[in-house]
Amino acid sequence: MSELTRGILLKHWGYPSFRPLQEDIVDSVINGDDTLALLPTGGGKSICFQVPAMAMEGICIVVTPLISLMKDQVLHLKKNGIPAAAIFSGMHHNEVDIAYNQAVFGMLKFLYVSPERLMTDTFIEAIKKMKVNLLAVDESHCISQWGYDFRPPYLKIAEIRNYIPDTPVMALTATATPKVVDDIQFRLGFKKRNVFQTSYERKNVTYNVIHESDKYSLMYRLFKKMDNGSGIVYVRSRKRTKIIADWLESTGISSTYYHAGIDAKTRDQRQQLWMDGKIKVIVATNAFGMGIDKPDVRLVIHLDLPDSLEAYFQEAGRAGRDLKPSEAFLLVSETDISKLKENLQSSYPDLNRIKTIYDAIGNYLNIPIGSGLNQSYDFDITDFAKFYNFPLIEVFSTIKLIEREGFISTSEALDSPSKLLIRANKEELYRFQIEYKEYDNIIKYLLRNLPGVLSDYVNIREEEIGYKIGYTTDMVEKQLTKLDSLNFLSYIPRNNKPQVHYITERIDSRNLYLSDEVYKNRKDDAAHRVAAVIDFVNDSTTCRSVQLLRYFGENIKKSCGKCDVCSYKNKMKINDTEYQEINAVIINELKDRESDIYEIISKIKTYHEEKILDAIRWMLDNNIIVQNNNGRLKLK
Repeated sequence: MSELTRGILLKHWGYPSFRPLQEDIVDSVINGDDTLALLPTGGGKSICFQVPAMAMEGICIVVTPLISLMKDQVLHLKKNGIPAAAIFSGMHHNEVDIAYNQAVFGMLKFLYVSPERLMTDTFIEAIKKMKVNLLAVDESHCISQWGYDFRPPYLKIAEIRNYIPDTPVMALTATATPKVVDDIQFRLGFKKRNVFQTSYERKNVTYNVIHESDKYSLMYRLFKKMDNGSGIVYVRSRKRTKIIADWLESTGISSTYYHAGIDAKTRDQRQQLWMDGKIKVIVATNAFGMGIDKPDVRLVIHLDLPDSLEAYFQEAGRAGRDLKPSEAFLLVSETDISKLKENLQSSYPDLNRIKTIYDAIGNYLNIPIGSGLNQSYDFDITDFAKFYNFPLIEVFSTIKLIEREGFISTSEALDSPSKLLIRANKEELYRFQIEYKEYDNIIKYLLRNLPGVLSDYVNIREEEIGYKIGYTTDMVEKQLTKLDSLNFLSYIPRNNKPQVHYITERIDSRNLYLSDEVYKNRKDDAAHRVAAVIDFVNDSTTCRSVQLLRYFGENIKKSCGKCDVCSYKNKMKINDTEYQEINAVIINELKDRESDIYEIISKIKTYHEEKILDAIRWMLDNNIIVQNNNGRLKLK
């Protein structure tokens, strides 16, 4: 089987061999075993399910929460000569029908769907008729209530297995704690435990935490030191992305900004400029990064504290994909920790407030109670918040909570190009051209220049059609709209607006209920993750890499030797093992009393005085111990 899968890998992806662990994962799937693959960001997760699916008869169903990633992967598969389609909220029902038909009749190798789609009657009826060779679950940490991005619709995936009992499931994620690893397998109904995991350690990436009030000056110095490659700056505020990018530009560092509130076309353009190296730095919210694979990112800077170490690890992990030395800096000011705690509270409004905002959304979209089921609506969250004078963070958090409960789903503003399908058969074509001569020019152009338009939707640009046949763009749009109304073709105009999709009908807010799993338990979990971030930035005695790896269940004791903690210790000429041993003696000595420095030195016989003094200086600098007015030491 290895020969077959390697041949597929070479033919469709151009790689002569697999990366470490990839082949083992592929073999596991082909053997029919439920499989969990934990591979770091940029570790080639997609290959792990795409190759075995190509080696087996039938279609692979891929569950992923990110529409942008769906579209990107489908595009790449098609470019590699592999038939694939995606179904997500906001699509025209004709497009959805065609995708289902293609999947049922064996015309696709991959069908990408959102988790919300799984339990619809249409999907269930369709999957019963499909020959499914693999159920692949991307971002599988979303299924665990202990995961940092838990989504209740993911819990429905296990129910789908009832309709395809002999089909193996493959779960993929880049970040999961040991608790989440166990929960993923339990919730997906693994027949036996089967985990493939590489170390989270990134030896070429150095993690640094710098306590600094003047973040802009430090950021400038860091980028000026960067000889080549590119950088990313992460912030929490959309508004600040522009402010910071403009400031960097004013200092001579080429920059742009990126967030979900920018129209999709502009986002794509800015991302491409950065990918091509024409822009050095991109300043972004956490909306930037998924699916980004730029090898030469030398520097990732966080100007704000992230909500979780999982999120931080993923974002910092954009650095050094080419395995060359790269750095991640987390810049911390005195007020950052209190802001992080405030954000936690704002992210979980009380239930009455949630009900008020839920009602307001329905009113804003003119959806009567009892209506809206499976309908999508254009929705500008910023405009909505301004209209009702709601704080934006409350609106965003409320939407996420009711989304997790399964009432709605949302999609970012994606630039969905205009699409066209000619519905008429050959006889109708001839009759139509005789009967409606005023549309002859545009019909001839469509038939001559859009191969496949008689069998599937194709992307079009109205301005290009107009240029070729001497029409204005407005004339093209009007003619296509009229031809659609005559049922000659199906025309889906471009949509570049964010949308909200009602999974259930709009309910009376008095009946709106949030389960403990979505609200109380999530809030408690979020509090634990915030506490882990605070511990990480405050612990200036343990190597940053060791701290991160420990969080993800790897007990690696060897320090990286390069982070801010290790660099300080290197200057002291004391290694981590020596420091830990001296530290333990000092803490024990000061547990119940104060002590003189030289008293302590006399207690530690195994180390030279200079090293003991270095350790004491370190502990004083990091407020582990303090010195009173008499010069005696005590625990903080």
